[in-house]
Amino acid sequence: MRNDLGFARAAAAAFFVVGPLVAVALGVQAGPAAAGELAGVTLPDQISVEGKTLLLNGLGLREATWLKVDVYVAGLYLEEKSSDPDAIIASERSKRLVMRFVRDVGGKDLVKAWNESFEENAGQGFAALKERVGTLDSWMPDVIHKGEAITFTYLPERGVGVDVQDRSKGVLPGADFARALFRIWLGPKPPGAALKAGLLGH
Repeated sequence: MRNDLGFARAAAAAFFVVGPLVAVALGVQAGPAAAGELAGVTLPDQISVEGKTLLLNGLGLREATWLKVDVYVAGLYLEEKSSDPDAIIASERSKRLVMRFVRDVGGKDLVKAWNESFEENAGQGFAALKERVGTLDSWMPDVIHKGEAITFTYLPERGVGVDVQDRSKGVLPGADFARALFRIWLGPKPPGAALKAGLLGH
C-alpha cells in the first residue's frame, strides 16, 4: 500500500513539473498571452479619453498582397468590450482605433485605400461622405514611417478626431461618418478577415 501511495505521489509531482514543459513544447499556452502585443507592437490595455476609460478590445494585423506583407497593427478601444461588429459600429459611445505602422507607407497609397474602403462599405451613402473623406485624405502626409501611428477617436455628438504622427489634424463631424469609418475594419468587407477577427478579440 505504501509503495502504491508513493508511486501515485511521484506521478502527480511529475505531472506538475513535466506538464507545463509538454504544453510549451506543443505550443499550448499555460496562461493568457500578454494583451496588447502583436507583431512587435505593444498597445496599452486601457486608455483615458475625455475622462472615460476605454479598454483594448483586440488587436489585428493588416497584411497586404499575396506575399502577406505586414503593414500595420490596429487596436480597437471601447468603453465595454464586445465581439459584435454591428453593435460596435452602431454604438453611440466613445471608441478609438489605432493604426501603428510596422513599415513605411506612402500617403498616396493610404488615400487610395481610404477611398476604395469607404465606397465599398458605405455603398450609396458614400456621396454624403465624399467631402469629409476628401478632408481626411488631405491630412495624410507623403509618408507614414515605421513606428508612427494614425488614430481615430469617436466622441458622440462631436465626431471623429484624427491624429496623424501623434499630431491632431481635426475633427470630422457626423455619426454617419463614424459608422462608415469603423465599418472599414468591422464591416462585411474588411481589409482582412484575420484583422477584423483580431479587433473583435478573437
